[in-house]
Amino acid sequence: MMSEIVKLSKSTVLGAANGVMFMTFFGALWSSIGIVGSHRLGAPWPLVLSVLITLILLSGAISLFVKARSRNQSVTPKEKEETKRLNQKFGLIFGLEGVAIFLASVICNTLDHFEVFFPVMAMIVGIHFFPLATLFREKFYYGTGIVMCMLGIISLFLPLNATIGDVSLIPMSTFIGFGSAVTLWVTGLRIWVTMLKQLKQY
Repeated sequence: MMSEIVKLSKSTVLGAANGVMFMTFFGALWSSIGIVGSHRLGAPWPLVLSVLITLILLSGAISLFVKARSRNQSVTPKEKEETKRLNQKFGLIFGLEGVAIFLASVICNTLDHFEVFFPVMAMIVGIHFFPLATLFREKFYYGTGIVMCMLGIISLFLPLNATIGDVSLIPMSTFIGFGSAVTLWVTGLRIWVTMLKQLKQY
């Protein structure tokens, strides 16, 4: 996660590393939803690809953490205060997202329609990217948010059960799981590559 407000520094690189880590971790979680929903369709390749992509992005996040550690320049009080403010606002946005997801799970379960929970969760995740785009001045997050919301909406119209060959799967979970995973992974890759380019300039 990057900002033009704070000059490229240790805290900025750490922010990018955390961003890649977040996208990697939650992308893997969404991928697991897709794998479970596909009921081993195409196994073991979805799992193999998921693990491979996760490891690649994880290595990217770790490399950024290492690069951040090597940047020993002093942090000005203004930069420290700005970083604190960004972290507080990010924590608030992330916390509200968690509360919204929890309430959605309770409501879906109460209404006996838990099958729509994952699409609703994808839309909540998508919506939370909009304030993040403003906070970190990262326009790419708007695209991530729009795609996540669209995936959630489209998946609501997919059937709960389908059969391909001799495999019975859950199209809704398969689509929203893999679709969301790819979206978050692409976002994580974008953060990683963008930060590497910036590091070469400073």
